[in-house]
Amino acid sequence: MEGMDHLADERKRTQFDVQSMKIVWAGSRQAFEVSDRISKLVASDPAFRKDERPMLARKELFKNTLRKAAYAWKRIIELRLSEEEAAKLRFFVDEPSYTDLHWGMFVPAIKGQGTEEQQKKWLPLAYKMKIIGCYAQTELGHGSNVQGLETTATFDPKTDEFIIHTPTLTSSKWWPGGLGKVSTHAVVYARLITDGQEHGVHGFIVQLRNLDDHSPLPGITIGDIGMKFGNGAYNTMDNGVLKFDHIRIPRNQMLMRVSQISREGKISQSNVPRQLVYGTMVYVRQTIVADASCALSKAVCIATRYSAVRRQFGSQNGGPETQVIDYKTQQSRLFPLLASAYAFRFVGQWLNWLYMDVTQRLQANDFSTLPEAHACTAGLKSLTTSATADGIEECRKLCGGHGYLCTSGLPELFAVYVPACTYEGDNIVLLLQVARFLMKTVSQLGSGKKPVGTTAYMGQVEQLMQRHCDVQNAKDWLKPNVIREAFEARSARMSVACAQNLSKFDNQEEGFAELSADLVEAAVAHCELIVVSKFIEKLQQDIPGKGVKQQLEVLCNIYALSLLHKHQGDFLSTGCVTPKQASLANDQLRSLYSQARPNAIALVDSFNYTDHFLGSILGRYDGNVYPKLYEAAWKDPLNDSVVPDGYHEYIRPLLKQQLRSAKL
Repeated sequence: MEGMDHLADERKRTQFDVQSMKIVWAGSRQAFEVSDRISKLVASDPAFRKDERPMLARKELFKNTLRKAAYAWKRIIELRLSEEEAAKLRFFVDEPSYTDLHWGMFVPAIKGQGTEEQQKKWLPLAYKMKIIGCYAQTELGHGSNVQGLETTATFDPKTDEFIIHTPTLTSSKWWPGGLGKVSTHAVVYARLITDGQEHGVHGFIVQLRNLDDHSPLPGITIGDIGMKFGNGAYNTMDNGVLKFDHIRIPRNQMLMRVSQISREGKISQSNVPRQLVYGTMVYVRQTIVADASCALSKAVCIATRYSAVRRQFGSQNGGPETQVIDYKTQQSRLFPLLASAYAFRFVGQWLNWLYMDVTQRLQANDFSTLPEAHACTAGLKSLTTSATADGIEECRKLCGGHGYLCTSGLPELFAVYVPACTYEGDNIVLLLQVARFLMKTVSQLGSGKKPVGTTAYMGQVEQLMQRHCDVQNAKDWLKPNVIREAFEARSARMSVACAQNLSKFDNQEEGFAELSADLVEAAVAHCELIVVSKFIEKLQQDIPGKGVKQQLEVLCNIYALSLLHKHQGDFLSTGCVTPKQASLANDQLRSLYSQARPNAIALVDSFNYTDHFLGSILGRYDGNVYPKLYEAAWKDPLNDSVVPDGYHEYIRPLLKQQLRSAKL
């Protein structure tokens, strides 16, 4: 059985060049080559094994992660990996750890908010990992509402120091990854107070632990916040709690790229625009969208391969049963998720471009596109992470009972992924920000101020309110402009309806609170339009490789029409489509599923994931699922002995009816 490809027949049916699709997925040939090389390097190294994670106790699990992080760093140094390669290596090790926060939050915070002098001092230490940093913003009482943080930083002009203090229980820092047990330093967010005056929340570099013996510095209380959802999963991370009792730090440890404080305690703004902070946010959120496509594509890869391996029902007189992937109910749940993984991948690639564009504009002091870019990344972060969290769980259900086994890889993937719906902006709070931006855009339409970027379509609001979809038969739904116009009309009409309802309130804020659920729906419609139109734009580019573009067209249409089906109420109630047209869209969707079916396995092969990275017996490349599930079962510690520990105390007395004399 070893070495046999149980999915070979599936792979023979492919109608496109998989190698070319791998490059499209990776973003470029160079990106593909780096990913391919580094993922194989990690997969072939037994030190990065991860199949035992769900069976380890918390302390062992955590120590095991520390070992891998140290070993990964050793390999990065030995192989002289570039920054890009090192980041890829950490990605393919695939284990949440303090390094995520050190490289992903601590370093960018100093880069984005530190002066040149501060960067010269702190970055070389951080780059060499002579210090390990985390990002201490969230508190026990406040997460999303950063302005509500309670930790204080009071300037003492006598000593030229800040006094960092947590005045209440709820002001304890709570959740920062890497804080609990590992970080030596943190960027701490606190309310700046000088002369009894409050000056808003600022970032400060604070040392937490002694660099000789790792003990917390005097006045610092620090620990781990305890077990989190799932087996293994995010429990490899030391999310922490932190309290300060009047800790003193030098004045020059406030991050001062945007605001300065003088020796006398005078606050001034530098000539660096405040908006730079938003630039950082755009950056972090675009990486989260890219991560969403990775997590969703992993789940879809597992579910698609297993759906082709698993057979159930439909056997004619003793012949083979039907592959589960041939059932329409399976296709209608699985293929939209496959299409979403590709859709999110492409919108992520576009966001990368947007970030570069915004950065160039900021350097030229052009802030015109910033509010739109900010709203757009906030909305896409929310949309993609919510869809991915739901999608991973759906993939688990698509794998039937075996999806519930830790060896399927899905429970751990889900538990590791779901925090993304909350961190870097709670998904509903973000959609409300998008809605605010949309309401502002609608209110300015009459003023001659032209909407830009992803809201440009609002400029045609007059036509969009009148437009009738000109679909006569199912095939018309394959025209990109027909799809785009339907989504534009739905979004514009929902936004305008919200704006009209808002105008009936004397107090705008009261109206906003009252209508918030409708506003969230309008924001979702706008964000889905962005994803659909970026997918369509991707297909207008030159895409090399036999049959590659045709496959992507099928996926783009599945993504759009499955959304149209899911949100049929929106499209019908706003009058964008007629009931007849909605039913034609559904007919077209069914035939698209049949077109995707022969290519399904090749479409997930195109992600180019190693078996190590997938971490799933159900999703193995060779489809050899059942012998491997059987083999893995025997490795569980519970099977170390044939007669279980506890037999003599608790089972035998029961069977022998001697419970009275047993020591329970």
